[in-house]
Amino acid sequence: MVRVLLGNKGSGKTKKLIEMINSAVLTEHGNVVCIEWDRELTYDIHYHIRLVEASDFYIPGYEALKGFISGLYAGNYDITHIFVDNLTKIVRNKEVPQMEEFLDWLDRFGERNNLKFTVTISMDEAELSEGVRKFQ
Repeated sequence: MVRVLLGNKGSGKTKKLIEMINSAVLTEHGNVVCIEWDRELTYDIHYHIRLVEASDFYIPGYEALKGFISGLYAGNYDITHIFVDNLTKIVRNKEVPQMEEFLDWLDRFGERNNLKFTVTISMDEAELSEGVRKFQ
């Protein structure tokens, strides 16, 4: 399952994401991971959440992020929910077709492995395709 939080910068996505992350740590029966560009959420999320700072790793695009997520899961099959904050900043790519393909891959990967994904995207909803908006 994939859920996308869409909106321009300053629209409240991060606040909602923090609430969802802190709720997940109480309700999930496995490990919860949050991938973000930097450590802005360090003091806002529960200490049981595994916070991964993507800027520490070279993730040059959607294919690299697929490998990164696959590696996280391969190293810990107890992960039940992965949050990705500011997807386009992590992969440095705002191309909608590639974004749509990545979200479809996340959905398939999540179904196969019983994983949930929540992703924030800082873009105007009107700029995005129906293939991206369907995950809202």
